Amino acid sequence: MAVGLAVVVGAYLLGGIPFGYLVGRLRGVNLLEAGSRNIGATNAGRVLGRPFAVIVFLCDFAKGAVPTALTLPVVSALDPGAVDAFGPPDALRVAVAAATFLGHLYPAFLGFRGGKGVATGAGVAAALAPLPFALAAVAWVVTALASRYVSLASLAAAVTLVAARLALTPKPFGHDNFVVTGFFAVGALAVVVKHRANVRRLVAGTENRIGASTPQESALRSLHLLAVGLWFGGSLFFTFVAAPPIFASFKAVVAESPSDRTALLDIVPPGTPPAGRDALASALAGAAVGPVFPRYFAMQLICGVVTLVTALGMGRAGRLDRLRVNLAAAALALVVVSIPVSLEVSHLRLERYATDADLAAEAKKLFGPVHLVSLVLSGVTTLLAGGVLALGARLPASTSPTRP
Repeated sequence: MAVGLAVVVGAYLLGGIPFGYLVGRLRGVNLLEAGSRNIGATNAGRVLGRPFAVIVFLCDFAKGAVPTALTLPVVSALDPGAVDAFGPPDALRVAVAAATFLGHLYPAFLGFRGGKGVATGAGVAAALAPLPFALAAVAWVVTALASRYVSLASLAAAVTLVAARLALTPKPFGHDNFVVTGFFAVGALAVVVKHRANVRRLVAGTENRIGASTPQESALRSLHLLAVGLWFGGSLFFTFVAAPPIFASFKAVVAESPSDRTALLDIVPPGTPPAGRDALASALAGAAVGPVFPRYFAMQLICGVVTLVTALGMGRAGRLDRLRVNLAAAALALVVVSIPVSLEVSHLRLERYATDADLAAEAKKLFGPVHLVSLVLSGVTTLLAGGVLALGARLPASTSPTRP
């Protein structure tokens, strides 16, 4: 226990190392008195230049990621019982992560005047939950490129981190997961609180923006085309190329059983009527395709959000620009609507075989129409995404955002 507490205290002290302040001092500048008077990477870049922003960000990121990642192996080597002494799984890692994060926010070395926690929080999140962190990083990049507001990008990343943790973690508040989930929620709230002045300036329209540049505008266009291309291509392939032959092939597999496709095993009980064979083929096809749907819709949501945000970032001054935004918004809305419809299709697919005859009959009655609605939604979404992709040939010459 003593070893664990010592590591936590050490993490706070490490987190409190003010890299931004030190880099500024090496350049003869006190960041606490220059620019936004913050020691984070954004202010360092504004006052000292972009190369120094990168240096400060990487240092702040590392002081969050390294202690969190090394906690368990180091503490286990020094005192194997110290990890379990902290209670639930990940409790010690989260304690170290929290200490590092708080050290950055409120460093004792600078009278508890620290940064806003974005870079250090990103390092901590990368060590604790790589996939939610990756999605949050994408949200940061997309929002920063589209809006040119670093503060808004940081807020978007914090919200995305929590949302991704909740969406991707089975039982996020269960015994094995609640510590990390709670830490992410509290950390995101801390980032929002530290950005409250930025939020006021965003609302007032006085927040500082990143200066527009040719590389940034090229990156925004590239990101838009990549997202909408993956969206359209993935939807087209799954809906019209992959899914139909998969369902058709299972009918052939059942009809020809036993065959090499069933490892020469007879998967159909003797005397099974044609309706029973069709039901088995449908069930097997559903078992094959069903696990794809969560990832399929996750891909659609991510690509849809990136497409819409980057479209908004390129402005709505022209007729084609407005059409691009409207098509992207409509397609994303259909994806959101499609998710519960798809879940209902899966639910009805199972209920068709319920032991309760009335329940099974009602499910069979509803399955066809609901499944048809699901297919129509998917088809229209693909067409709308294709429309946005076609408009990619007419992207605006300048991507400076304009107000509607």
